[in-house]
Amino acid sequence: MFKNIVPINKDRHAKAKVKQSNDFSFAKDFHLAYVTVHEFVRASGQYPIVFLEDQQNGGFKTIALLGMEVGHNAFVSEDGKWDAKYIPAIIRRYPFALAPTADGDRYVVCVDEGSDYVNEEEGTALFNAEGAPEPVVENVKRYLAELHQMDQFTAEFTNFLQSHNLLTPLSMRVNLNEQPRNITGCYVVNEDRLNNLGDEMFLDIRKKKYLPAIYAHLMSLAQFEALASRTTQPAAAANEDSEKAGEKEAA
Repeated sequence: MFKNIVPINKDRHAKAKVKQSNDFSFAKDFHLAYVTVHEFVRASGQYPIVFLEDQQNGGFKTIALLGMEVGHNAFVSEDGKWDAKYIPAIIRRYPFALAPTADGDRYVVCVDEGSDYVNEEEGTALFNAEGAPEPVVENVKRYLAELHQMDQFTAEFTNFLQSHNLLTPLSMRVNLNEQPRNITGCYVVNEDRLNNLGDEMFLDIRKKKYLPAIYAHLMSLAQFEALASRTTQPAAAANEDSEKAGEKEAA
């Protein structure tokens, strides 16, 4: 996603502006996106949410699948529109991000200088003529700080599931391009183990406020067939078919 991410600096970015745009062409090659636990409920109606092993840091990452093929985002149309009611926060925050300092004790707000959104001619300025940050910088800081807190909660959530052996490899088959496709390489909450938990453990999960996320994740797995349908046709057409199916069921 990021091409040239650097800390925001009043000297380096004195003339920098960021365009507001609904063009998500930058994400057209992303077939997955990280989502926090706080996004599960809203994201579950659009995307399958699964767990992937974090090879770099160990443990697991919570992921929304955006396409069935690597390098293809089924939710970005040819004109760059995002064709779903909910857009993952990691996509919405672009071209901004948090990055740890060299000592790792704190984080700094960064911007992707390689983004088409960043320029010196058009958009919202990051700093005023006196070198003071414009409100957009403070808003981004606040938004990214909230996301960072959500990241920490999500890490605690996945560590809890892993430590209590509640994750299991996904075994599912869907039709893709009229051919059966086995879904492998990701993990889901094991419903049998969840349902067989003792009362004390189940109450602990409820106390930690993990239950809504767990059930949203399990319900999201029903989106695999819809995602397979999107992957074999343009996003807008897939959305239209989905709406027609919904109308038919309602009738």
